[in-house]
Amino acid sequence: MFLPKRILEEKLRRFLEEDVGQGDITTHLTISKNTIVEAEVVVKEGGLVAGIEEALVLCESLNLQAKALVSDGVQVKPKIVILRIVGDAKTLLSAERTLLNILSRMSGIATTTNRLIGKVKAAGYKTRVACTRKVAPGLGYFDKKAVFLGGGDTHRLHLDDLVLIKDNHIKIVGNVGDAVRKACETVSFSKKVEVEVASVEDALEAAEAGVDIIMLDNFPPVKVKETVSILMKEGIRSKVLLEASGGITEKNILEYAAAGVDILSIGETTHSVKALDISLEVVNVRKDKKMTTHSERA
Repeated sequence: MFLPKRILEEKLRRFLEEDVGQGDITTHLTISKNTIVEAEVVVKEGGLVAGIEEALVLCESLNLQAKALVSDGVQVKPKIVILRIVGDAKTLLSAERTLLNILSRMSGIATTTNRLIGKVKAAGYKTRVACTRKVAPGLGYFDKKAVFLGGGDTHRLHLDDLVLIKDNHIKIVGNVGDAVRKACETVSFSKKVEVEVASVEDALEAAEAGVDIIMLDNFPPVKVKETVSILMKEGIRSKVLLEASGGITEKNILEYAAAGVDILSIGETTHSVKALDISLEVVNVRKDKKMTTHSERA
C-alpha cells in the first residue's frame, strides 16, 4: 500500500492537530525554548513493527531528525530501539503521543495478523486470512496497511473496490438470486461480485446466479463444512471463492480453516486490536540550537 508523501503527511498532521488543540500547555510551561533533545522509541514487548514510514514522515514534517533502526514488517524482541529522534524538545513532546499511537496501533494489528497467519500455515492450510471494514473511523488506511504488513489480506479498502451484497441489500431486493443477477448484469468487468448468505440454500442460489465469491456469514464450522460438501456434490465449488466471516477468533480459526473455505475474514484484527507497548524515552538534553544525529556523535 502506498500514498504520496504529501497526502500521508496531511493525514498525520490532522491527527496531531486534533491532539494538540490550542497548544501543549504542559510543555509550554515547563520546557525552555531552544532545548534540544535526543530520544529513542523503544518496543517494550516482542512483536511485528509497523508504522515506521508514518513515524518518519511525521517527524520530517515537524523538522525532527529521525532515523529508523528497523523496517516495517520486521519481527523484534522486547526492549529493542526502533527509532532515534533528535530535535526541538517542545515539538517532540507535543507530538509524542500521536507518534506512539500510530506506531503502537499499527504494530499491534500487524502482530496479531501475523500470529493468526502463522497459526494457519503451521497447521498446513493455505487459507487466506483477511481483515474486514471494521476499522476505526479515520484510521482505515493505517489499519489496513498494518494488516498488509502483517501478511494478511486487506479485503475491501473502500466501498467501490468490490460489489458486496449484504443481508440488507437482499432484504430490499427480495432474494439472493435476483440481487446477484442484478449486480452481474451491470457491474464493470473489472469488479468481482460477492454475496453474503445465511443458509446453504442461499449459497447454492448465489453460485447458480453467477456470483464470484460467497461469504458464509456467521456459519459455525460444521455448517461451513456442510456447505462446502454440498457445493462440491453439485459441481460448482470450483466456480466460486468461499469466505467465512463472523465469529472467527484465534481460538477457533483452525476449525474454520479445516472446513475448506478459501478466505477467513476476522474483524478482531482491527476492531479489537491490542496495541503493542511502545514508548519514547529522552536520553540526552542540550540547551543549544545545533542538532547532531546519533551517528555523528558516534
